[in-house]
Amino acid sequence: MTADLHRPRRSVLYMPAANTRALEKAITIPSDALIFDLEDAVAPDAKEEARAHAVDAVKSGAYGSREVTIRCNGLDTPWGRDDLQAAATSGAAAVVIPKVSTVSYLDEVSAILDTAGAPTSLTIWAMVETPTAILDVRDIARHPRVPVLVMGTNDLARELRCALLPGRHPLLPHLATALLAAREAGKVILDGVYNDVKNPEGFESECVQGFEMGFDGKTLIHPSQVDPCNQVWAPDEAEVAHAHKVIEAFEAAVAEGRGVITVDGRMIENLHVDNARRTLATAAAIAALS
Repeated sequence: MTADLHRPRRSVLYMPAANTRALEKAITIPSDALIFDLEDAVAPDAKEEARAHAVDAVKSGAYGSREVTIRCNGLDTPWGRDDLQAAATSGAAAVVIPKVSTVSYLDEVSAILDTAGAPTSLTIWAMVETPTAILDVRDIARHPRVPVLVMGTNDLARELRCALLPGRHPLLPHLATALLAAREAGKVILDGVYNDVKNPEGFESECVQGFEMGFDGKTLIHPSQVDPCNQVWAPDEAEVAHAHKVIEAFEAAVAEGRGVITVDGRMIENLHVDNARRTLATAAAIAALS
């Protein structure tokens, strides 16, 4: 399954499915996508209730054109299989699966969804958060039911026994490896969460880092993180104007048979034209979503 690379996924907000007030609040939060969480954010004695809340919320249709997904518990837990069976016919765009380390695990998840009556449009967002996942990420990214990889940076750091530091230098090689795999497979990849919700400067810095590395967006843990995240991953007016200028100059040069093009004193090649078209497609997709 190929990914829609132009669909906005700048801000992807986790919401605890056990909290019905949070699910209602999510209706008004301008994130590009939502993850109704049945895993880390839900206590064991609230799992079944949270599952019902998540399914009801998705079926309500109250979230407009945004992608609404459900993060299920793993199949190594008492709740994972039931989560998948409930999500299969909920109308969710995807199930988010934690700690995906092998293609065979994805095949098992996919088979459970199919048996439970899931439509072919229901995809799997695979969370990359273990050493094995990093080592096998190319195969994970190629899976036909996976359009999106989600970095689980907290769990990855824990399993690597590395520190979560400003700048994230212990994680950068592993983030880059996952990015390479996503781009090779033509898939979307989302950066991991930022934990300190009371440090907006640090959060914005990490957003900029993720954007500059090439991530398509970032997963979030608090509504206050949505707006700054959206701003970082959206082309501004100057970038859109420059993209139009590049494309107009290129088309004029082609019509005149010229092989060398300059815009604002800089030589323009096909890669710049491709980037300009991507910028305009992204801006149009964001406008359509809002």
